[in-house]
Amino acid sequence: MQEKLRELEQKIGYCFNDKSMLRHAMIHSSFANEHRLGKTSCNERLEFLGDAVLEVVTSEYLYHKYPEMPEGDMTKLRASTVCEPTLAYCAGAIPLGQYLLLGKGEDATGGRERDSVVSDAFEALIGAIYLDGGFANAKEFIMRFVLDDMEHKKLFYDSKTILQEIVQSRFEEPLQYELLKEEGPDHNKVFEVRVKVGNLPLGEGRGKTKKSAEQVAAYHGILKLGEKQV
Repeated sequence: MQEKLRELEQKIGYCFNDKSMLRHAMIHSSFANEHRLGKTSCNERLEFLGDAVLEVVTSEYLYHKYPEMPEGDMTKLRASTVCEPTLAYCAGAIPLGQYLLLGKGEDATGGRERDSVVSDAFEALIGAIYLDGGFANAKEFIMRFVLDDMEHKKLFYDSKTILQEIVQSRFEEPLQYELLKEEGPDHNKVFEVRVKVGNLPLGEGRGKTKKSAEQVAAYHGILKLGEKQV
């Protein structure tokens, strides 16, 4: 595990002074329960702290980046930036799921790819960096993995709404999402979806849920229609 943690440090660009802090951030409650480590041995307390640090950094970033944006709009944008799917997407760039310590059952049922598990660990990692290296290092990590390329991420997470607006302005036929197939056991399914207007296919996507697959398909649809350059 030490070798895996060193590899993770290289991926995130931060070397921990206290290596046990990084390990703590990677311990899911299922692992702690399975090994009888105690309630505070999992990463949930670090997740609590990391969530608060993330919200402060994101709020400051949006305040300065969008000086004309009203408070209500900033609140909505912050919410979409720090929500579970967004953080899981950001964690995928590491990819954080490979480094988690999970119980055997959680691991066997796809926990390493589950948005809720990965996003919680991502926040725990922020909390661990904050405790180990201070606010500046935590902010640097958040800027690199969360707040980079915001326009791209906003386009991706608003993809279904954006595509709906494009189609309504250009086409008479309604937008439709078609389930092409679903694979895997009930606890670890993968869905494949196509989005189309009439008989015109716009894009396809795969995901752990129908909603996430539709999101990816819509994103590809936007790119095909050329509405946005990313």
